[in-house]
Amino acid sequence: MEENHVKEPITVLLIGGSAGSLNVLLKALPQLRKDIKICIVIVLHRKSSFDSSLVQLLSTQTSLSIKEAEEKEDIKQGTIYLAPPDYHLLIEKDCTFSLDFSEKINYSRPCIDVTFETGADAFGHKVAALLLSGANSDGTAGIKAVKSCGGITAVQNPEDAEVAYMPAKAITATQVDYILNADEMGAFINALETL
Repeated sequence: MEENHVKEPITVLLIGGSAGSLNVLLKALPQLRKDIKICIVIVLHRKSSFDSSLVQLLSTQTSLSIKEAEEKEDIKQGTIYLAPPDYHLLIEKDCTFSLDFSEKINYSRPCIDVTFETGADAFGHKVAALLLSGANSDGTAGIKAVKSCGGITAVQNPEDAEVAYMPAKAITATQVDYILNADEMGAFINALETL
């Protein structure tokens, strides 16, 4: 399976987080290479009301294009997509997004597990998942799905996280590939295309 990583590099990074994760993103985004080829999909637990200020805030931290994912939108390399508030973000096998308004999962919509699991199904061993700080177990099943399909898994070091529960839960549920402090995440993302 390691040979597959060499022949077919990671093409999509899925990032999930809740309480305390925004500060991590604000540290990592400025470190990203301008020529990064992978697509990054971020799922944050957010307020249900429409608020474009998060996209604007994150855009100030990187030269990469950042936008909220839209229904049936093609997933493009070198772009950062943000799950819109109050919708589950699904990744389809034809490399497009779907938005779903079904019931909350793990008290959340968007649910990290939904995006991680559908991303693992769509991209297989070419997907990576990074789970950040948070206060519930959302993301644990998704990390397991990415691990089981041969993708790369990483979580924030619980000792470094503002809220340790989410990454700690994932670590106890599966053997993750990387445990990272916030200041290591930019370099990790930049290196994904070669892992």
